[in-house]
Amino acid sequence: MFPKKAQQQGVRRARLLDSLGIVGSKESEEVLEGVVEDVVFRSDDGKFAVIRLAADAEAALASPKTAVGDLGQIAPGEHVRLIGRWTQHAVYGARFRVTSFTPTIPSTEQGMTRYLGSGLIPGIGPALAARLVDCFGPDTLDVIATQSARLREVSGIGKQRAESIAKAVRQRRAEAETMSFLHALGMGPATAREIVRKYGADAPRVVRDDPYIVAEQIRGIGFRTADRIAEALGIAGDDLRRVQGGVLHLIGKAVDEGHVFATREQLRNGLEQLDVPSEELDEALRALRARELVTIEDDAMYPPVLHRAEVLVAEALSAFADRPKVQQPVKTHDTTLSDTQRTAVDASLGTHLLVLTGGPGTGKTTTVRAIVQAHAALDRRVALCAPTGRAAKRLSEAARIEAKTIHRLLEWNPATGHFNRNQRLPLDADLILVDEASMLDIRLASQLLAAIPRNATLVLVGDIDQLPPVGPGQPLRDLIASKVCKTIRLHEVFRQAQQSAIVRGAHAVLEGRMPEPTPSGTKGDGDLFLISATDPDTITERLIQTLRRMSAAYGFDPLADVQVMTPMRRGPLGTIKLNEVLQEAFNPGKREGALPSSFRQGDKVMQLRNDYDKEVYNGDLGEVHRIEGGVTYIRFDGREVQYKADELDAISLAYACTVHKVQGSEFPAAVIVLHNAHFMLLNRALLYTALTRAKKLVVLVGDPRAMARAARNALSYETNSRLLDRLRSLSA
Repeated sequence: MFPKKAQQQGVRRARLLDSLGIVGSKESEEVLEGVVEDVVFRSDDGKFAVIRLAADAEAALASPKTAVGDLGQIAPGEHVRLIGRWTQHAVYGARFRVTSFTPTIPSTEQGMTRYLGSGLIPGIGPALAARLVDCFGPDTLDVIATQSARLREVSGIGKQRAESIAKAVRQRRAEAETMSFLHALGMGPATAREIVRKYGADAPRVVRDDPYIVAEQIRGIGFRTADRIAEALGIAGDDLRRVQGGVLHLIGKAVDEGHVFATREQLRNGLEQLDVPSEELDEALRALRARELVTIEDDAMYPPVLHRAEVLVAEALSAFADRPKVQQPVKTHDTTLSDTQRTAVDASLGTHLLVLTGGPGTGKTTTVRAIVQAHAALDRRVALCAPTGRAAKRLSEAARIEAKTIHRLLEWNPATGHFNRNQRLPLDADLILVDEASMLDIRLASQLLAAIPRNATLVLVGDIDQLPPVGPGQPLRDLIASKVCKTIRLHEVFRQAQQSAIVRGAHAVLEGRMPEPTPSGTKGDGDLFLISATDPDTITERLIQTLRRMSAAYGFDPLADVQVMTPMRRGPLGTIKLNEVLQEAFNPGKREGALPSSFRQGDKVMQLRNDYDKEVYNGDLGEVHRIEGGVTYIRFDGREVQYKADELDAISLAYACTVHKVQGSEFPAAVIVLHNAHFMLLNRALLYTALTRAKKLVVLVGDPRAMARAARNALSYETNSRLLDRLRSLSA
């Protein structure tokens, strides 16, 4: 919050600067400078390290000091300036606990020799470093950085090598200055590294010009942090940059909640809650539109990329729906198909756009197989895809031909940062069938639709009773509501499926009723059990007991075959706490550095965001295969992927996951943890989605009142989107 009175602002600014270590706090913190002799330990997630630090030349005989903290990828030979406090460890003795650090440039000849010969500067070893310092003395680094041609005075250095050395030294200097500036503004090491990685030598200028833009572009910097940085830089509370930052923050928050845009009223109310002058909203929006950071359409304020995506999706779907197609007759050999299933197969042959939807046990899998066979019989090229790897694998098994993730199908190109398959190079397919289409958000839908050939058929298969996409928009739901294309909903639950208590329970939930458990002492084709407990500690104990009993009674591997689900990340029954408990119960071992986030060999883990370079995507599940040399090797579906320490923030333990995170996945068995502490998230779509993730066994553990509330609460996830209006308008 920015006080409006100058006197209040001055007092607050002084306190802030003190908290950032720019003034008063220097008295309470100490500075330790020297050379990194050894990295004794670095945690798997890269957020904790123990180093041995030798003093600079003047005190070279002093014994090395131990420093601990978040030291990033600090390496032996680096000169660093550490800020922190001395602490006394019961076992390891005196240790300097680091709150921030910056790489520094040595000033003594001995320090320069050591620095240049440490291996940090490519092209220089210890011997050449000594010759350089002998030749140029205390001016060595300045000569390298500003008069690189003079390096050729030293034997063994040619023109190309001199330029390479000079470039490396200039880069190290710039990094040292940038990190020093960012740490002075109170940024932690991890955040500072992210800023330097994105902006390079321009980081100080970018941060000074507009810390609010930086906050929107760098993970880990929120609006409040940007506020603190801005105040330290002297940016006033009513500065237009701050209002623009507030608007971008609120639009981003809306997108995180599943909306494609934010309304003017939402922005005005949000600015008031942030204590940002809302009367400047219109001016801020004009400025943001001029900078192409916001697209304004009437009362809707879009991120430009989402506005383009929504328009493309509407135009593409309307074009497919309006295009006539001559149906070619084909004999369907599967005599077990119902009339509705046959209608779906025929419709896929006579239209360019078809939606197939229905709940568990209604025959979607059989219908998909029949559609694929019908098109293959006409020698049509078929491409199958799904949003997640597990969904694609399940689709492959159902259709009996290869299916890919949407990202693999569209061929991500790391060199360009885009998909190879697009409007200019569409997919080589006559039929594109997308399973789990309810997971498609507006951005991914636009990328897929852009790559579909004009004369192809698109079949979208999904269950709109499940949770909405994690990303913005609900394209499948809007398409069905628009009625612009043929939509077939499978209603009949087949007799064999009716034998499954899971299927019966899922349909009961859709009707607002609690699922009925499998009778005690019996085992069926899809068992469902309820274990009642109300105390979080008791629920946790019952959870562990349940997983062990599932192993003994059903032969399920508690890690490979069973997925634990819960609505929330935080709290005593959230994924963070449950993962810590389950890791200890099922994969015990030494946790280096006492960090709960540390990974161990054998850990079950999940990818948290798309990584096109590694070809792993949000929600992919893997197992830690080994940890060697600071690198964590994780297997995803048999393929090993490497993660350096500073990349591990993209991975989390996955013994327990939120229901949202396992959309599109199916497991042999699942345990669903529900409690009244999850009150705000207990609804029908969440419970239904959780139940339908398991194939053979579901166990509900927790408070029956929470389960009943979830079944009763038919909360509809409404999102700000104009896709439905656009589809209706284009089809009118």
